[in-house]
Parts: sequence; C-alpha cells; structure tokens
Amino acid sequence: MARYLIPLAIFVTLVVFFAIGLTKDPRLVPSPLIGKAAPQFTLPTLKDPQRSLSTADLRGHVTLFNVWASWCVECRVEHPFLMDLARNQHVAIYGLNYKDTRAAALTWLDNMGDPYHVIAFDQKGSVGIDWGVYGVPETFVVDKKGVIRWKVIGPLTPKVWKDKVEPLVRKLQEERG
Repeated sequence: MARYLIPLAIFVTLVVFFAIGLTKDPRLVPSPLIGKAAPQFTLPTLKDPQRSLSTADLRGHVTLFNVWASWCVECRVEHPFLMDLARNQHVAIYGLNYKDTRAAALTWLDNMGDPYHVIAFDQKGSVGIDWGVYGVPETFVVDKKGVIRWKVIGPLTPKVWKDKVEPLVRKLQEERG
C-alpha cells in the first residue's frame, strides 16, 4: 500500500506547485540586478558605428534603458507610448537594439519614429544577456548613479508607466546625486 502512496503524494505535490506557478504573472519575474550597478558595456551606436554607448553614459541622470528589436511584435505595441514619453520629455530613453540587423532596425525607426536619445547596437545579444534579458521588449529604470532600480518585462504601457514606473522615476529624479 505504501508503495502506491509515495508516488501519489509526489504527484499531488508536483500538481500543487505547477498550479501555483500557473497563477503567477510571468512579467513579474524579479531581476537579480535590481539594486545593483548596471552591467558594464561599450557598444557601437546603431546610427553611427564609429560612436559608442557605454554604461557610463547612463550615469548622471535617471534613464529608461529599453531593449527592443525590429522583429519584435510587442516592441511595435509599446513604441507609440515610447514616442509619447520622448515628446513629453519625462525621462531620457536609451535603447539597446537586440539581436537585430542594423538595416532592419534603421528602417523600423524611419517608419515608426525614434524616441531614443542614443541606441546601442547589440547584434550578438551579449550585452542583453549580461543585463538578464530573455525576451524583448524589456525596460530598465536606471538611477543617477547607474544602479538598476526596476525592470519591466514586456511592453511599457501607459498603465505600467502610471502605476509603477513614473512614481519611481519622479522619486529618483528628486534624489540628489
């Protein structure tokens, strides 16, 4: 009898864990980088390969570091909102073009508009990996000292901005340093 109860107990336990996991929002996966310095990088910029963007460029002001690609459907969803943020100058938006081709990304920006202050070109995806990116779009809030303070997985929407990101950005902008 015990021979059948042990596998049954293991099975029931696994079902409970899977059921709990299915009720979680996958966009709420915590990043181990929150509260830590942004990973070091230097990459050529998308528009001018002779220029570069580095972690140092993200310091001194609160920034959104948005990871995107021209092949990303959800990036197309969030793009109009990024354009609105850029027009209203709420916060500087830096981009990381992830696992894309330069030509496709530039065409996409020509067609959709460019909300970014500067865009780093990460064709191989190595910098994205260092930042813990596992899908696009993802947006990081980086404080004046270059510390990652928040991560949005999926499109940055007006609701996410209003409820989570904007209050944090405002608070960080008011901080000294």
